[in-house]
Amino acid sequence: MKFAIKHEIRNRLRIHLPMHNLTFREADTLEYYLKSFPEIRDVKVYERTADAVFFYECDRAKAIGILKDFSFDKVDVPDKVFEYSGRELSAQYYDKIVTTVILHYGKRLILPMDIRRIICVFKTARYVLRGLKSLKNRQLRVELLDAIAILAAVLTGDYKTASNVMFLLNIGDTLEEWTHKRSVDDLARRMSLNIDKVWLVTDSGEIQIDSSSVKCGDHVIVRMGNMIPFDGEVTSGEAMVNQASMTGESAAVRKSIGMSVFAGTVIEEGEITICVTQTEGSGRFDKIVKMIEESEKLKSSLESQAERLADRLVPYTLAASGLTWLISRNVTKAVSVLMVDYSCALKMAMPLSVLSAIREAADYDITVKGGRFLEAVAEADTIVLDKTGTITKAQPTVVRVVSFCNESEDELLRQAACLEEHFPHSVARAVVDAAESKGLLHDELHTTVEYIVAHGIASEIENERAVIGSYHFVFEDEGVIIPSDKKEQFDSLPDEYSHLYFAKNGRLSAVILIEDPMREEVKYVVERLRSQGFEHIVMMTGDSERTAKKIASEAGITEFYAEVLPEDKAGYIERAKAEGRKVIMVGDGINDSPALSASDAGIAISEGAEIARQIADITISSADLNSLVTLREISTLLMKRIRFNYRTIVGFNTALIALGVAGILPPGTSAMLHNGSTVALGLKSMTDLLPAD
Repeated sequence: MKFAIKHEIRNRLRIHLPMHNLTFREADTLEYYLKSFPEIRDVKVYERTADAVFFYECDRAKAIGILKDFSFDKVDVPDKVFEYSGRELSAQYYDKIVTTVILHYGKRLILPMDIRRIICVFKTARYVLRGLKSLKNRQLRVELLDAIAILAAVLTGDYKTASNVMFLLNIGDTLEEWTHKRSVDDLARRMSLNIDKVWLVTDSGEIQIDSSSVKCGDHVIVRMGNMIPFDGEVTSGEAMVNQASMTGESAAVRKSIGMSVFAGTVIEEGEITICVTQTEGSGRFDKIVKMIEESEKLKSSLESQAERLADRLVPYTLAASGLTWLISRNVTKAVSVLMVDYSCALKMAMPLSVLSAIREAADYDITVKGGRFLEAVAEADTIVLDKTGTITKAQPTVVRVVSFCNESEDELLRQAACLEEHFPHSVARAVVDAAESKGLLHDELHTTVEYIVAHGIASEIENERAVIGSYHFVFEDEGVIIPSDKKEQFDSLPDEYSHLYFAKNGRLSAVILIEDPMREEVKYVVERLRSQGFEHIVMMTGDSERTAKKIASEAGITEFYAEVLPEDKAGYIERAKAEGRKVIMVGDGINDSPALSASDAGIAISEGAEIARQIADITISSADLNSLVTLREISTLLMKRIRFNYRTIVGFNTALIALGVAGILPPGTSAMLHNGSTVALGLKSMTDLLPAD
């Protein structure tokens, strides 16, 4: 690709492509290409000027080489990149604001005064109708106050003030709509369906295929803990389905033969086969957007309080204006009070602050489903961390398979992988990956598999009951025995690994040793969380006491609980909340779901089980636990911003009212200062909370 370097500093280049502008698709293609290289840290493509700015962490020559190798025709960009891009939306709103500004000031230079007055009166009618609609609904809201203020300015002949007020209100409404739509759309896209593989039912059994290959009429099997990939009708089985992403219902709904199921919902319990009726998810994105917009989850309690206060202040503003006129008999002073209100600024700045924070969190691969959860994170004093897949790496590996029968280690691994491949857990993936790395084919050997949350899997292999899972499940619940001549071998198993037990026909067949090392950043993250005000940092795991103690010690965690069940995690959180503590839970598995639901804010790891991500209020990237530190920082700074906005709005507007009543500020000046400060505060609320790197 040909390009020109417009500006350059250390590890940063601004380039210009030899064209007047880029299409939205071309801009997205270039940005996708550059971001695909780990050496490129950050990219911004400007489609209007055909410029691109990017930061690189490699030799300058390599960065230049990456650019030279680029070609629009050679980059294979996934369709979802274009579908999820907000570039066109931002351009539309940018054009809308620029057009509004040009028209407002341009008409003063071109149109005569009489024409401008007619236009002003015509525009006033729209605001008056909005105010009357508020009265019709028996509500005294900010729309009524705006209508009276604008109408009063027109009736007193102050057309310039009326025009300026309407202009600033229009700009404010556009900014709020832009930020709201951008934030909600981004959140909805991150909540949207993203399933690569599905289990297709064929005449010869189940096969795993790409979801893009599925057609209407195909039969797909979905098991506990997994997301339903398509709209369809249940043809066999029965399940309890969590439909919160579609309907907002918290309780799972029973689904059986003949009933419809929807893409993106999650099976909490059971197993079903569905006949696919629509592969595109039946407008799932639009449904999610509607659910988010109607959900009170978007509002933090501080935001809700501010909005309620804004509406409650409207009658007092009207009364103050009337009282001013009764005392002074001065219309100008009364109108000055009307020109200033708390409601407009409160209703604009608070939602913008929250939605902007949600958008900023998304830039760090943190998906927050509502403002109230940011507030919960900011106020939390207790954080509960699951061990496997959270504190430890999300990619455990099989170190060794120890045989306790006359079958080979490879054969036992093959059978274990056959059972584990159906379930979304990091340990299950480790077993499947180990079999694949050895080239062990594990075609369906078993009958129907049964998944017991936080315990293991049960099925039949060659007419023998086969179980795989935890010590508690295999030896205590299933009553499996260890061959008498193998007890010494069993007792000598190394302690530094997690143990996965595989048994057939009531006898131990194998122990799979799993290496699940702690994430490198955990110790630092724990220290940072403690310095950020978390008084209780707790680790919980279903693993053994010795393994839990070792990991907790390495992580710097003093409070930990081993061999816990899902209900134990949720029980701890409920007790902590009863003591008056604010608790957040971080987990990635099906067994973490009750605790995620019970906490004030549940945080799921992005590559964890679908049901955990669905139930969780926040999702963070699996790559780095430093996201928890970033999330806490954003949440704390958001609460500070909301409180600052509140104090600024109340203080500044009170001063304007006082100056208007005193006759120092005329209505036009009051209106300009009030609406100008509202827009300025709104723009400030849209800025990032965290400082740029």
